Amino acid sequence: MKFTIATIPGDGIGPEVIQETIKVLETMAAIGGHTFSYPLLLAGGAALDATGHPLPEETLQTAQEADAVLLGAVGGPKWDHLEGEYRPERALLGLRKSLGLFANLRPAVLFQPLKDACPLHPATAAKGIDIMVVRELTGGLYFGKQERLQDETGGWYAYDTMQYHESEIRRIARVALELAKGRSGKVTSVDKANILESSRLWRKTVMEEAAAYPTISLDHMYVDNASMQLVKSPGQFDVILTENMFGDILSDEAGMITGSIGMLPSASLREDQGGMYEPVHGSAPDIAGQNKANPLATILSAAMMLRISFGLEAEAMLMESAVEHVLNQGLRTGDIYSDGCQLTGTREMGAAVVAAVKQLEKKGA
Repeated sequence: MKFTIATIPGDGIGPEVIQETIKVLETMAAIGGHTFSYPLLLAGGAALDATGHPLPEETLQTAQEADAVLLGAVGGPKWDHLEGEYRPERALLGLRKSLGLFANLRPAVLFQPLKDACPLHPATAAKGIDIMVVRELTGGLYFGKQERLQDETGGWYAYDTMQYHESEIRRIARVALELAKGRSGKVTSVDKANILESSRLWRKTVMEEAAAYPTISLDHMYVDNASMQLVKSPGQFDVILTENMFGDILSDEAGMITGSIGMLPSASLREDQGGMYEPVHGSAPDIAGQNKANPLATILSAAMMLRISFGLEAEAMLMESAVEHVLNQGLRTGDIYSDGCQLTGTREMGAAVVAAVKQLEKKGA
């Protein structure tokens, strides 16, 4: 099978983690008899430096024509002085909007070899964490009307608008409910319905959609309580459904309690299951080019791509097993390091995953 993967290394550690991920994907292609092509594209700060815009038309067109998009990271302090449409992060919003990527899936799984890296109580970590955060990606504050104005005294004020249409809520609710069918059958919808009118519509609409899923348990939680409960008792959650900004915050928290945000993959999907795959971590410019970045979140994101967009379940499972295998071997990048483990660089971790893929495939043959 042939697939085109629009590849956006981006900024900071993005090129490093993408490079290692491509090595793993090429190993998977050789094993499965597939052909992956990787047109390299500019976005974010790298695109600003090269073209003056964070999302060049060529990048957008190639991404639209590809079978999937693989993204490293964008942004960094070098471009923090820029405003509005010229900030590197606008590339992400532009890609999400133009590609119709409305559903962001962020699995937060605590691999047992990393339980010592979990910042929670050891008894909590020992129980394990396996949460799927389903975040609506094209509505809410990030896409609502915003403006900065001056009042009659000359002072500045600004506003951002959180807006949701019920159709947007229904389609993301269906994604979460369908996912729950293949998991433990529980959805927790997170909102702020005691304060926000948009959240009251959110809760009402989610309840209406859930009526068609009688086997799924649905409960509701205010976002402030959800943030506390994720730390207190993460095992109570299975699928967390929420809007754009709340999901942005909660998914990062969920990633941190699993040991490191460097272990957290994500998928951003459109209606036809095509999508963009990226690690949740940022560009980490402080360690860029130093062979210190953790490539595992990007590798796990690529495994999600194989499973969801390409339908290659066996290959996805093999990649995920290879990641767990290297963790069981005690290999650790700095963000997940603990005493008694072997400190490993970005390139060495990528090579270890490639070796583990080959070893596990041979055992299974």
